Amino acid sequence: MPEFIEFTRNYSDRSTGQGFQWEFYCERCGNGYRSKFQASATGLVTQALDTASSLLGGIFSRASDVSNRVQSATWERAHDKAFHEAAQEVRHLFVQCPSCNAWVCRERCWNEDRGLCMNCAPDVGVQVAAAQAETIAEQAVEKIRTRSYDVDEYVEGGDDKRAACAKCGAALKPGAKFCAECGTRVEEKRYCIDCGAEIANNAKFCPACGTKQE
Repeated sequence: MPEFIEFTRNYSDRSTGQGFQWEFYCERCGNGYRSKFQASATGLVTQALDTASSLLGGIFSRASDVSNRVQSATWERAHDKAFHEAAQEVRHLFVQCPSCNAWVCRERCWNEDRGLCMNCAPDVGVQVAAAQAETIAEQAVEKIRTRSYDVDEYVEGGDDKRAACAKCGAALKPGAKFCAECGTRVEEKRYCIDCGAEIANNAKFCPACGTKQE
């Protein structure tokens, strides 16, 4: 077995006294892979001795204590061996960038054409597509900001203005009285032009203050 193992920081140790397992992750996107669980022989022996000790009133307690003391060194050796095997298991899924030395996943964060990670050599096609989408969004917002609107048309009635049909959910044009999709009448609340009280759609006078409605 080689003396040194390549991975030193891009993993999380999920090992327990019963076995060994690790999660290796990409230092760019954070996604990764979990190695297969490997049972620990020393952990199984200790568990068996502990079970026997509890069942037989402590007859095997001394043997269990000895096992626990010996397990430390034995478990560490088994742990190192299992880690090496787990690292070899996922090694083909990662590449270490020669420029920034980061370990990145081969599937998403490695630029095979350039021989560098996506941070050091971004995919031009992806960058162009992202830049185009961002530019289009910015232009759309700017176009809306420079357009003139009839403010009264949009704010009359405050929050009671509907943006979509209550029946079919289709978008409604400002001032629409019927839905263009299903024909449902758009019910909008009316308010007195003088006191602001809510009035019926066909009311000619305000029932609260008597003001004639235009």
